[in-house]
Amino acid sequence: MASYLVADSGSTKTDWCLLRKGKKPVRFSTTGINPYLQNKEAIAEMLKKELPWDNKEYKADKLHYFGAGAANIEKQAFLEEILKKHFRIKTVEVQGDMVAAARSLCGDKKGVVCILGTGSASCYYDGKKIKEQRPSLGYIAGDEGGGNYMGKRILQYYAYGTFDAELRMAFEMKFGTDIREIINTLYHQPNPNRYLASFVTLLKENRGHYMVENIIEDCLNDFFHTSILKHRHTWNLPLYFSGSISYEFKDVLDNLCQQYELEIGKVEKSPMEGLMKYYKKVIG
Repeated sequence: MASYLVADSGSTKTDWCLLRKGKKPVRFSTTGINPYLQNKEAIAEMLKKELPWDNKEYKADKLHYFGAGAANIEKQAFLEEILKKHFRIKTVEVQGDMVAAARSLCGDKKGVVCILGTGSASCYYDGKKIKEQRPSLGYIAGDEGGGNYMGKRILQYYAYGTFDAELRMAFEMKFGTDIREIINTLYHQPNPNRYLASFVTLLKENRGHYMVENIIEDCLNDFFHTSILKHRHTWNLPLYFSGSISYEFKDVLDNLCQQYELEIGKVEKSPMEGLMKYYKKVIG
């Protein structure tokens, strides 16, 4: 009986699903994985703690893993070794998170696929394969429109005194007033991209405030300019969006697509539902 373990991993969260023919899917969730920001020991320890695996109870023939930072061969081999050892599964496929988003959102249709989560990325998908992908410069030099990019803007507005009294108070109630401690956490603790993205809760909880709306629109507009508008297929194919930022600020994406006279397709928080449908067809 065929059974697949499917994983979709961003830098903040990983969704796992065990698919078995004739049985209900089993869902799991763990902390995110990014091979550029975590070493082998840290990933292995996280899996051991958050997703201990009993091969007798949850047997899988194949593992299909899609993740942030997993698009190149070196990182794929790095992750494959960790995953094979932890799950004791011989056949492991590791691919980048863009493949997961494309298969989930487009299926066998063509489209321009965008991820806006902790980070950001986009590609042209021809219905079978990714044919054109914009380079990602990561959280330090890129990730326009992503959660950590918005987080930087929020931190700047607070630290430089741009926020009005209302938003300054809202920030301090959530994140404290000690800017030195914030900087220490940002530069000396693990996973600074996740930490920056955590500031986005300020935007979610204060929609309607003109400064909040300006930050959201400006950051997403930067993603359109640096990524979406650089694809020649953008002008004649639908745009598909995946990720927590896409889902949370769908209304702003709708408005920007109208401004640029672009067609918007599906907007999903996570590609997992679409991946489940995709692999259920494979299992039969």
